[in-house]
Amino acid sequence: MMRDQFNMQSLGKPLNIMVKEARILMVGAGGIGCELLMNLVLAGFGEIHIVDLDTIDLSNLNRQFLFRHEHIKKSKALVGFLFMAEFGYALMRNLQVAKDAAHKFNPKVKLEAHHANIKDSQFNVDWFKGFTMVFNALDNLEARRHVNKMCLAADIPLIESGTTGFNVQVQVIKKGKTACYDCTTKETPKSFPVCTIRSTPSQPIHCIVWGKSYLLSEVFGASEDESTEMDHSEDSENAKEIEKLRLESQALKKIKESMGTDAFPQLLFDKVFKDDIIRLRSMEDMWKSRRPPEALDYTTLNVEAGNDEAVKQAILKDDQRVWNLYENLVVFKDSSSGTIK
Repeated sequence: MMRDQFNMQSLGKPLNIMVKEARILMVGAGGIGCELLMNLVLAGFGEIHIVDLDTIDLSNLNRQFLFRHEHIKKSKALVGFLFMAEFGYALMRNLQVAKDAAHKFNPKVKLEAHHANIKDSQFNVDWFKGFTMVFNALDNLEARRHVNKMCLAADIPLIESGTTGFNVQVQVIKKGKTACYDCTTKETPKSFPVCTIRSTPSQPIHCIVWGKSYLLSEVFGASEDESTEMDHSEDSENAKEIEKLRLESQALKKIKESMGTDAFPQLLFDKVFKDDIIRLRSMEDMWKSRRPPEALDYTTLNVEAGNDEAVKQAILKDDQRVWNLYENLVVFKDSSSGTIK
């Protein structure tokens, strides 16, 4: 019996050939993506590319069935393909060759993983034009809008699916025939995913919410486990960031204990502008196509900023001017002591 006999019966020969020859792009390898990847492979699609920037966390294992405990901290895109190869679903290019016995299951399906951001410049319109169809499996509004625009520009059909909190949406999009993702107004988010504002802020509002709804309350007030401006839902990719926040809260509590001492401004500065930045820079894949943040050294900046009271008052008085780095440090130190009082 041919392994695609049932596809032949249900789809007919012409359509089955189209499926086998198709090049599919799948964006996202999380909760939706795991199930979608398995179904695309079993459906007999000829070649599947997957793009995902995320890595696997313990909290993913209860619902993202392609992943196991030993995969924690590894790329979702790469591990998804390795899993499929191990069970005989794929012959992988650039990653590994599946075992000879596995080839018998589906030797003609090719899979390629890209541990990257779909908004990176390498994934341009010409690259999108190389695919027969695109599938979205995202929980990020901006990424969904970006893929929608790229598919319209490339004139490639898009099966748009994704999650927003506890809601799931599916939509077929074809240029000139259906409405696109942005044809209907999307409500501006009133809360922001923790994973976005903590690790990959891209808008000023992300930094404002982070400082106002988390850092300020953790250091200068009562800790708030639930803020209306921060999406703490653990059904999404927020779960791993929330766990990191709990650990981070312990570090901030130690800094809080130094409040009122001369060491307090530097301890807080080093945590936010040095230690956290070094942690982010260690995620090398995140900075392949964007400028990485620079860690700041408090001691060096403090020497340059000086401690002249008259200079400080002049800086604070002129609050409509854009401050330079050293002036910002002066304001930071004054604000730290002022907030305590």
